[in-house]
Amino acid sequence: MPIPPSPPAVARQLLRDGVYGQLRDAIIDGTFEPGEQLRDADLATWLGVSRTPVREALLRLAQTGLVVARPGRSTTVSAISATAVREARDVVAAMHELAVRDAVPRLTADDVARMRAANERFEQAVEAGDVEAALRADDELHDVPVEVSGNRALATVLDQFVPVLRRAERLRFASASARESVARHQELIRLCADGDAEAASSVVFTTFRALAAVDDD
Repeated sequence: MPIPPSPPAVARQLLRDGVYGQLRDAIIDGTFEPGEQLRDADLATWLGVSRTPVREALLRLAQTGLVVARPGRSTTVSAISATAVREARDVVAAMHELAVRDAVPRLTADDVARMRAANERFEQAVEAGDVEAALRADDELHDVPVEVSGNRALATVLDQFVPVLRRAERLRFASASARESVARHQELIRLCADGDAEAASSVVFTTFRALAAVDDD
């Protein structure tokens, strides 16, 4: 068949998602600091893309609360708001509670082994003071029940609110209190392996609710 005159829509979607992910991660890891102005032209040059996907990404970031957009004026990285963190924390905790409750009856031995291996990586990262590796391992552990639950709506809500919470998680995982998460993970995994959905969902809810608070607004 002849080559279509324009690229498939999926290519553009992947570009948009890639730009969004890079900007989101740069805000979360502190590359762009709270209060810093973000200019779409500068960001487009940095990422090697046109300004259109950058503008679309900034709109999505504004919806998550990571940036503050003032149409026709400026877009800046938002401050770490105690209120926003608490609200996001409560939503994320509730979503993971639901995911675990739904997933536990369907978890296989391989699923539990993946969670256990992720927690081992998490513990090693915490001991090494590697916050980025700890965050990745924490995501890998909690992603297992979310994946097994198969609830796409739940996953969509997490995609929206986890970035707001991530900056608070970085503060926690950089502190001595990160070791408490290792023990909570171990208890969660034990309960999942035992098939105790109610107790496991309670533990994961408590785990996310225990995230360190930031200063009040």
